[in-house]
Amino acid sequence: MSAVREVSLAISRTHGFIYFVPEAAEEAAKFGVTERGPAYFAFRSAPMGAVPWQVALATFYNFSPRSVRCITGAWDAASPEQWQAARFASAGRAAERVGVKLTAEEIAEARSLIDPVVAGADYAGKVLAAANASVALPADPFVALWQQLTVVREWRGDAHLVVLAANDLGPCDCNVLHAATGTVPAGLLRSTRQWNDEEWAAATARLVARGWIDADGTVTEEGTAARERIEVETDELCAPLWAPIGDEGARRLASLIAPVNEAFTAAGTFDQLP
Repeated sequence: MSAVREVSLAISRTHGFIYFVPEAAEEAAKFGVTERGPAYFAFRSAPMGAVPWQVALATFYNFSPRSVRCITGAWDAASPEQWQAARFASAGRAAERVGVKLTAEEIAEARSLIDPVVAGADYAGKVLAAANASVALPADPFVALWQQLTVVREWRGDAHLVVLAANDLGPCDCNVLHAATGTVPAGLLRSTRQWNDEEWAAATARLVARGWIDADGTVTEEGTAARERIEVETDELCAPLWAPIGDEGARRLASLIAPVNEAFTAAGTFDQLP
């Protein structure tokens, strides 16, 4: 596995607990927001400011319009700055609860690696990454590290959307292909992205016509190769991002942050996935 892919996976895993921990729901409930959808979009969109749902839809790409419209009321419940502070509080509380074991020295070393990556990144066309890079870092050392990792996580995501579009893989289609690989349950993708039966069937038909999946939704060899090609093209776009620390630094960062995902996995954070 390339260093770019290794560190990208490690960062994604380190960031991802925020979407499943009860602390996020608890912080959102303080604003009177008790449904997961509005809270998710408000937390993730907050760095961009009080954007309309159409902007969130454009930057998140693989969600249906009906799933994103719920963000509108979130800005009435609390300001983007309050949502961002609540997200930081969620991350810190959750890490303390599960016992993330990163020493002060390990956090400092990880920051010495991720900080020059964030500082040297080209943010042209990287909307979510640029927005997150503009957020003032919190005082909590772990949460500050987590936010820097979030910047890079969203940078790769922004780059990935460019590759998806270039490969003519639309918002619903990329979900169907992802589900076909078996790496993420179709039920989770459909429930969170809210693509209806007609839209899912149409996307399936398009991918069948391309030879990327079979009619029963199983990925083909051609589809597997296409998806890997898309990931490789994304890796290639991300390679310059890691120039400040090189492959050795990227792999060291991946190793340093691995205990975060391990702690949340051991605590059963992801057991709810269907």
